[in-house]
Parts: sequence; structure tokens; C-alpha cells
Amino acid sequence: MRLYIEFILGVEMQPSEMQLTNVDPSLYNRDLAPIPIEKRSWGTYNYASLWVAMSVCIPTYMLASGLIAGGMDWTQAVGTILLGNLIVLIPMLLNAHAGTRYGIPFPVFVRASFGVRGANVPAVLRALVACGWFGIQSWIGGEAIYSMLRIVWPGAANYPGTHWVCFFFFWGVNMLVIWKGIETIKFLEGIGAPFMLIVGLLLLGWITRKAGGLGPVLHAESKFRTTGEFMRFFIPSLTGMVGFWSTVALNIPDFTRYAKSQRAQMAGQAMGLPTAMTLYAFIGVAVTSASVVIFGEPIWDPVVLLGKFNQPVVAIVALVALLIATLNTNVAANVVSPSNDFSNLRPSLISFRTGGLITGVAGILMMPWKLLTDFSSYIFGWLVGCSALLGPIAGIMIFDYYLVRRRQLDAEALYRRGGKYEYKGGFNGRALLALAIGVGVAVMGVLIPAVRWLYDYAWFVGFFISGGLYYLLMQPFRQPMRA
Repeated sequence: MRLYIEFILGVEMQPSEMQLTNVDPSLYNRDLAPIPIEKRSWGTYNYASLWVAMSVCIPTYMLASGLIAGGMDWTQAVGTILLGNLIVLIPMLLNAHAGTRYGIPFPVFVRASFGVRGANVPAVLRALVACGWFGIQSWIGGEAIYSMLRIVWPGAANYPGTHWVCFFFFWGVNMLVIWKGIETIKFLEGIGAPFMLIVGLLLLGWITRKAGGLGPVLHAESKFRTTGEFMRFFIPSLTGMVGFWSTVALNIPDFTRYAKSQRAQMAGQAMGLPTAMTLYAFIGVAVTSASVVIFGEPIWDPVVLLGKFNQPVVAIVALVALLIATLNTNVAANVVSPSNDFSNLRPSLISFRTGGLITGVAGILMMPWKLLTDFSSYIFGWLVGCSALLGPIAGIMIFDYYLVRRRQLDAEALYRRGGKYEYKGGFNGRALLALAIGVGVAVMGVLIPAVRWLYDYAWFVGFFISGGLYYLLMQPFRQPMRA
């Protein structure tokens, strides 16, 4: 009971800093080392603003507008997004605990369950998904720059390759921020969220005024006539909503390792994530619904919609704010974790900065322009597909930390070969087997139409199958309950 109260209230103190000895250079560098308590400066506001800045972004807007384009009415779309974020908040907070308690990042934390070398498997899987997100955000930023350029110089569209120049320019700005480091990210997150909120409200006010107010917008009906029709769209959509933040649900220790206390990170996340996502989702839903009233079709891309502003100055200001917010989200959500993950592959050679550069190059190779072809490829292809990979990892991590380890980790052994997390050659075969089966069962839904629901519920299927199987296989390693 004491441990339960400590976790819920966030009053459990972090263990005293440990002087690591006999660390293996292949498992350790300054970026992966535990953060000492005295160097942790992130409070409740920092975590709330982090989530506001990450949530108030174009992919969130597209998430909501995609549901409207798919046929939902505004209450169904907002409700689906709210439910998905409340669900993903649970594994988010559960995985965040270890980061704050031990000061360790995700690729180090996952060594406890997968082994000191086997941790590279989930770390790289998560990193590759983040690279895809990095590319998507960079492409959106490039589109915004291209739209601004066409406003001030309409002839820019006549020059081939201009779109690509804008994309690589914005990509280069992201690389510069990465080079500046984690404190620059913290600064940007604190000031960037208000800009995107202002843009969203400005866009909402402009388009609803043209549509004759919110009345015509919010009275648009769902295209689904039966419960069965709705459920066939709702179920994979909900999985997509969970999949939207399933990456950060894994690597949240990368951020909470800087927290002053458990209470600070828990309160900040609980206030920031559901509130910001739901608010900005409503803006996306309302604006997309209004675009149907005005233009006769749902325009789900806000950059395209901003290009229809009649006032060039207003459009440029809005697009600049959009760029700042996109930069914030991209660096915080899609660079911090893969940088650490790639560094974990060879800590002695790959630093946080080098890992960030690798992320940037991989993001281009993921061809984000194809992932944003339409709302269907974005939600049902990209988001649900990501959840099939990441749900099983989340299940294994949570079942391991809470049911197998009882929240007791040997921080020093996480950085040493031959210790308790060595397993066999550095790999925990039980975790790898559970991961493979969880992913395989979810993907089976794509290959066998009769069990399509396995893919539609990909995150949930993978989470419980991999987590439950891992727990059963790890019975010989269970630690006793503390008094």
C-alpha cells in the first residue's frame, strides 16, 4: 500500500546519486549516464508546456481533420482523440517513473528487460519510427516555407525544385537546434506553444466567420448510418490515436530523467497531454468542417488552407508561428529519443549530437511525402503500423518494471557487461521472443482478412500478448515484493 500511495502521489524520492564503477565503454557515455538529482531542473510547468508544445502541432491537426475527412462528426472525432490520449497517458506515466527515479534514458532503461545488448533491438525500432516522424514534420515545415514564399513571390512556383529547397532549409534549421543540445530544446518548448495556439485560434476565427459561424460547422452530420459502419472506422482510428504518441510512451524517460520529482513530471504530463490534444483537435475538427461548408470538400492540410487567406500579412505571420511550433515538436518528440537510441548502439563513438544527425538523414530516407499522401495512409497506414511495432515493447517494459522487478533496478549493472542484465551474451531471449510473437500476431491481421481486427487493435494486441508472455517466461527472475 505504501508503494502504491508513493507512486500515485509522486512523493517517492529518487535514490542518492551513485558513483558508477567498472562501466563498460560500449555501454556508457556522458549522454547516457544517470542524471544527478542536483542537476534536474524540470518542474511541472516544463512538462505541461512540453506536452502543449508537442501536441499543438500540424500532425495533431491532421489527426483530427483526417477523422472528419473520413466521415466522423465533430463529437465523434474529438471523443476518439480524447479517449486515445487518456489511454496512452497510462503507459506514458508508468514508463516515466523509472526515468525520474534512476535518472536514466530509455535505451538504458530497456536494458533491464532486453539485456545490455538486446536493448538495441527495441531502441532501433523506436528510433526508426521517430525518424519517420522527423521526416514528416520536416516536410510539413518545408511546405509552410514554400507557401510563404509563394505569397511574397508568386513566381516561385515556376522554378522546379523550389519545394525541395524549402524542405531542406527547414531540415537544416532542425539540425542546428539539435547541435545546440537539450537546454535549447527546453527553452523552445517554453515559448513555442502559445504561438501555435494563436495560429489555431486565428485560423478557427477566420474560417468560421466565412462559414457563417460555428452553427453550420458543428451541425455537420456523421456519414456513418449504422453502429457497425461507425465501429469499422472507429476501432482502427482509436488505435491510430494511441499509436500517435506510442513512440513517446516508450522514450518518456528521456525527458523525465530531468524531473525535480515524480509529482512534477506526473502532474505536468497529466495536465498537458489530454488537455492540449483535445483542444487543438477541436480546432482541427472545426476548421476542417468549415472548409467543407466553404469549399465543398474537407481540406485536411492547414498549410494548404492558410494559402487561401486573402490577407498576405496575416497568412505569413500564421505560417511563421506554424514553423516555430513544428520545429519545437519535431526536435522534442522526434530527435531526443532516437539520438539516445543511436548513441546506445556505440556510446564510445556516437554522441547525442551524432545520433541527432543520423536521425535527420534517416528521416529523409523514410520519404515522408509518401506518408502524407492522404488521411488514410497517414492514420491507418503509418499510425496503426507504428503501433504494431511499439505496443509490444511497451508491454514488455511495463510488465518487467512493475511485475518482475517490482521497480527495483540495479543502476550500475545497466552499464556493465557480465552483470544481472547480461542474460546470454547480452541478449534476453525471452524478451525478444515475446516481442516477435506480439508483433507477428498484430501483423497477421494484415495478411489474413478473417482476423483483420488483430491489426485494427494492433497496439492493444501487441501490448498484452507480449507483456503477458514475457511475464510468464520471466518467472524465475521475479523479485520479491518489498514491505
